[in-house]
Amino acid sequence: MEELTMNNHDTRLDQLAINNLRMLSVEMIEKAGSGHPGLPLGAAPMMWCLWSRHLRIDNSNPRWFNRDRFILSAGHGSALLYSMLHLSGFDLTTADLQHFRKYGSRTPGHPEHGVVPGVEATTGALGQGLGMAVGMALAERYLGAKYNKHAKLVDHYTYALVGDGDLMEGVSHEAASFAGKQELSKLIVLYDSNGISLDGPTSRSFKTDVCARFASYGWDTHLVEDGNDLDAIDHALQKAKETATPSLIEIRTTIGYGAPHAGTNQVHGTPLGEAGLKSLRQHLHWTAAPFAVLPEVAQIARQRVSQRGQSASQEWHQQISKLGQTHPEDLENFKKLICNPVSDLRVTLEHYDSGAESGRDTSSKAIQNLAQQNTNLVGGSADLASSNRTTIAKSPLMTPQHPTGRNIAFGVREFAEGTILNGMALHGGLQVFGSTFLVFSDYLRPAIRLAALQHLPVTYVFTHDSLAVGEDGPTHQPIEQLMSLRQIPNVEVFRPADPNEVMAAWNQAANSMDHPTVLVLSRQQLAVLPTTANSAEQGVDHGGYILSPQHGLTPDGILLATGSEVALALRVQHSLLQLGQDVSVVSMPSMERFVRQTRQYQEMVLPSQVRRRVALELGTTQGWERFVGLDGAVVGLDTFGASGSMEELLQATGFTLERIIQIYQKTHTDSNIRLSVIG
Repeated sequence: MEELTMNNHDTRLDQLAINNLRMLSVEMIEKAGSGHPGLPLGAAPMMWCLWSRHLRIDNSNPRWFNRDRFILSAGHGSALLYSMLHLSGFDLTTADLQHFRKYGSRTPGHPEHGVVPGVEATTGALGQGLGMAVGMALAERYLGAKYNKHAKLVDHYTYALVGDGDLMEGVSHEAASFAGKQELSKLIVLYDSNGISLDGPTSRSFKTDVCARFASYGWDTHLVEDGNDLDAIDHALQKAKETATPSLIEIRTTIGYGAPHAGTNQVHGTPLGEAGLKSLRQHLHWTAAPFAVLPEVAQIARQRVSQRGQSASQEWHQQISKLGQTHPEDLENFKKLICNPVSDLRVTLEHYDSGAESGRDTSSKAIQNLAQQNTNLVGGSADLASSNRTTIAKSPLMTPQHPTGRNIAFGVREFAEGTILNGMALHGGLQVFGSTFLVFSDYLRPAIRLAALQHLPVTYVFTHDSLAVGEDGPTHQPIEQLMSLRQIPNVEVFRPADPNEVMAAWNQAANSMDHPTVLVLSRQQLAVLPTTANSAEQGVDHGGYILSPQHGLTPDGILLATGSEVALALRVQHSLLQLGQDVSVVSMPSMERFVRQTRQYQEMVLPSQVRRRVALELGTTQGWERFVGLDGAVVGLDTFGASGSMEELLQATGFTLERIIQIYQKTHTDSNIRLSVIG
């Protein structure tokens, strides 16, 4: 670790700009009546140094593909980011600043991607911003290695500002370890090291030598003792750009600098109040009106941030023009990358007419097929690729030596895997997927939630989908995970029933543009079901469909199921017909898609007059009542499993032909049966 201390050479204009950032931020918080003044007051110098001396962004073209990325992982400091964007000429007005944290404003309490230009990621859930920065740096390296043959089309840095809380979160360990192994030299992290968290000094719960920890992961580390020393921060950033590894710059700051209670948790997340604001103004010698931007500050911001970024953007576009003259094919390929990276991808495998295959094996074939069509389809697994069947054939691992490898070894780091995938999707140019066992989706659930919030088309391949994993026992048998994932807004979950439904589900995932997709796949063999060769594509697209209709005009009852239980429902249907009950079987691979269909379609699949319904699923029962109603029954599991063979477990939990027939026969006569669970 290199310790950097230098004489303070801040110019008068630099100091004015820093104080302008500080005052805009605290004035936003004061007007809102809530917010976090501590970070903006302490970290304003590092923010100004980075943006005015290093960051290449174009406020006139915020989505310029080769821009540097900046992620405020410590998202509670959002007021500082909004102030910096406003100062830098982005489309963020004084009125926007004055509506900070108000309903419907463009300046929400924590940064939200897509709400205002210049916010690269939704942050605030601590630690995840660092993981997304790792993903962006990984995407930059992959695309640069692939497309920079005759011009530097993808050549930028990814910066993140993190706080003490970020680095306490376990995901920071996972992401930093991964980044060190990948030697992501264009990833630079600024650590606002103020020794204070919400409840008090970090010493109450934290004694880690952060620089030593990152050094052990293979990072280059620097220490700046004085967070107000712009030249020292600048020098550290310059050194970081010269390394062949990711860099961490620990910058010692005073939380709430200049305010009463500076250096304590009292200034972390509470407005300063009228007296506190007055005291801060006196300390900073600030006399400007609230929300003012000094003319000289506006000018230096234009010169150092806006004009510098616009100049870099113009140079890049000139390279693009020259490339069109010298290597038009390269330019055409690059334009496809940034303009239309995904274009109606379809699994082109032959449909299955017979036989049996596990969901994970069919998925593997679909991945190979899609990977041939989109050479920027990349993905990996949390050390379970051989079990998830997610390896892209004929491609090496993505490593520093093979940066265009399409298989990512995330290691046993599920949460980091999720955040890194989000960062790659945010960067653009790649179609990404990740995988693990369904039961371990809990480890990366917060990242799935952020993917949904950010409308990111990330695909998750979760195999070993039910109690049928057998002898591994209850620690590996998912019960509540499936329904829990369905509850996340803007996530589509598919649990396909046979190979044809698996391929149809992958088609939905491959063409998603504004939401994440979860594919829940079996380890055990799934028999090809009658008619799915012709019906699965449209049926999965609708989320639910009549797989096997009744013989008469209207069914006596309806059996609903997903995944491996659909085959059992077909057997029950056959036996009930012999007993004089004419029922239909509905496959429901995606509840989320089905509920978005028209009332007419839903009525066709689930006629409202048919109240005798039974749902079958090897998971928790809660949620099925919206489809079976109060007169229906749900055969599921509201208890944990056990270690044993699949056959033994299905018998013990009531997933047998005989038991389900009994339950069906009791529906509509016994109101308690709607909660039917054997466990």
